[in-house]
Amino acid sequence: MRIRDVIITPVAFADPPLLNVTGVHEPYALRSVLQLVCDDGLVGLGESYGDEDLLALARKVAERLVGVEIFDLPAVRRIATEVVGGGIYADRHGLTGGVSASKTLQTVFSFFEVAMLDAQGRFLGVPVVDLLGGKVRDRVEFSAYLFYKYAAHQGLRPDEWGAIDTPETVVGSARRMIDEYGFSSIKLKGGVFAPAEEVAAIHALRDAFPGLPLRIDPNGAWTPATGQWVAKELDGVLEYLEDPTPGIDGMARVAAYASMPLATNMCVVEFAHIPPAVAAKAVGVILSDHHFWGGLRLSGSLATLCETFGMGLSMHSNSHLGISLAAMVHLAGATGHLTYACDTHWPWKTEDVIVPGVLSFEGGAVAVPDKPGLGVELDHDALARLHENYLSCGLKRRDDATYMRRYVPDFQPNIARW
Repeated sequence: MRIRDVIITPVAFADPPLLNVTGVHEPYALRSVLQLVCDDGLVGLGESYGDEDLLALARKVAERLVGVEIFDLPAVRRIATEVVGGGIYADRHGLTGGVSASKTLQTVFSFFEVAMLDAQGRFLGVPVVDLLGGKVRDRVEFSAYLFYKYAAHQGLRPDEWGAIDTPETVVGSARRMIDEYGFSSIKLKGGVFAPAEEVAAIHALRDAFPGLPLRIDPNGAWTPATGQWVAKELDGVLEYLEDPTPGIDGMARVAAYASMPLATNMCVVEFAHIPPAVAAKAVGVILSDHHFWGGLRLSGSLATLCETFGMGLSMHSNSHLGISLAAMVHLAGATGHLTYACDTHWPWKTEDVIVPGVLSFEGGAVAVPDKPGLGVELDHDALARLHENYLSCGLKRRDDATYMRRYVPDFQPNIARW
């Protein structure tokens, strides 16, 4: 079974004005949808970021994939390695840690690896979870992912969520998500307001939901000293504290003081970062992300390393669509050492490119699909609509900081600002 055509379609879907340390989400989130068209019309699906720099690299790989066997993942890695060379794809928003040629290669390769595994599963008649070693769980738990947000995008009327900028409105958004999706843990994206305000929001969440695990992620917005203060203020309240300060050294300073484990998707983002992080005792939980950890199989290797070194494991999220969620669910379904509920932006989106019905949240969890491959089908009409969004919105790369200056003209992203 060989690849006969490769179709990469950039798409844009509506995104609320969610706030973070680097600014605010633009009106549209960008993604790329991959179709590997194989013999007999079989199609493998993949999804990744939609920034133009990544698209350029992916298209160069795609040009060389025609004729490759769908089981020949080493060939895909060789092609990706040659295309990427020493080049670097850098996400402008900066919320997934440092950049390097190695991380760029893993990001490009993972885009195609997921689609290859989807094609393999469809050809063999088995779900991707079986290709990853088989199910260790039938359902994958996710966490309510809360954000501070503006009431509306510039020039538009307030959306249905309204402004979220106080402990009371944070609790209200959590209640809405839990009522609708059944989540049994809560994460707050911090780094937006002064640390004392965000600590107050966490305490309000603890009062409102006394039995649910809580976590906060300021994306490195605090100095190590402030991270230590927050750890003290939230002692006994958080299940983990995510990226309170930049870098392995800074994280180690906070970790030595904190009672709860520190999690990261910023200072440990490739395998070379694990030895120094372990030596410094900087990290207790790694948030994996198959998009930049090299795909589903290498993410399984990451789980083994985390278990070996006594670290917890969860999954990082981005503004994703259904193909990526399906890949996350299959990976989590096959990962024994998955010690915390995964992140997801799912409640914030209103559009998708897959046929509805396969992926649904019940009791805060998504069942691992049992159909061949990823178990999801492309909605071609929806794909066309979201591609038209891409063509008309004018966005070519994510840039939270520039968009933020429409609200705050002198805004400058600044990690460790507090």
